[in-house]
Amino acid sequence: MDEWHDFFLAQAGAAGVLTGLVFVAVSINLQQIVSDPGSGLPGRAAEALILLVGVLTASVLLLVPGQGQVMVGSEVLLVGLLTWGCVVTIQLLRLRSWGTMRPDLRRPFVLRVALGQIATLPLVVAGICVLVGGLGGLYWLVAGMIFSTLVALFEAWVLLVEINR
Repeated sequence: MDEWHDFFLAQAGAAGVLTGLVFVAVSINLQQIVSDPGSGLPGRAAEALILLVGVLTASVLLLVPGQGQVMVGSEVLLVGLLTWGCVVTIQLLRLRSWGTMRPDLRRPFVLRVALGQIATLPLVVAGICVLVGGLGGLYWLVAGMIFSTLVALFEAWVLLVEINR
């Protein structure tokens, strides 16, 4: 795990800073985000925060020294499942309004669902791979962290910039 220290330290720092960015974006545009319940913007904000907090949590947990393979795999799997479960729950709640959703919001919602899966499922796969096969499974975690960060940045962009167009 020593070889991974710098990576997880960098991820924890980046996720912490980006979480702050999302909070700022939400606070700046809070009135617009909550004023149109049909827009799905509150869910987007929550998903961005959940993705970044998942990266932050996994990184911090994996910086704890002296952990064995089972502990590392269990931590990654738990964070992955919680992150995936929260994102899916938010999206399922939004999906219930599909029939009344504005047609121009349907395609972005489908993209949001796909991106949520691409961001979170590698975290779950990483936990399983570490438990079953060893620390090489952490490379799935790299993919999940990168995708989670990119998807959260995309959501932050929508909440900070696109909302004002």
